[in-house]
Amino acid sequence: MAVVAVDQTVEAPVADVWASWDAFADIAKFNPLLKDSYVLKGSSDTGLGALRQCDFSDGKNYIREKIVGYFPQKQLVLDIYEGTVPLKKAVATINFEQLGPNRSKVTMRMDFEPKMGLIGRMMVPLMKRQFSSNLGQLLAGNASYVEGLVRRAAA
Repeated sequence: MAVVAVDQTVEAPVADVWASWDAFADIAKFNPLLKDSYVLKGSSDTGLGALRQCDFSDGKNYIREKIVGYFPQKQLVLDIYEGTVPLKKAVATINFEQLGPNRSKVTMRMDFEPKMGLIGRMMVPLMKRQFSSNLGQLLAGNASYVEGLVRRAAA
């Protein structure tokens, strides 16, 4: 499988950063690539086994994710099990690290295997660049969102 990884420093305690990701249905609040996100019918709101759908801003594409690893304030592992993107298999692992009282680091790694056999494998370098950019935007959006919440709470 191919791998991409990005990280982002957030000027906030890890508990606040974790809370933003643990609000599983709300990722569209800080992911600039999404139009909407919601927990799927019959799913719990968060925790191991929770299911959500993320609808992309283009209005046509989506992914469905399942929480397969849930370690509060440490790690969240998501299986991207369905969608319109050209992925045969994908797992996103998000790690949270406290760097100081009001500083955290979020690292996101995505292991993926493209659809389309040989053609898909030939597209891996392009996909890695695109996924790195997309994940970077996601983490930057999360940092901005959480830092804004922390500033408003302090005011």
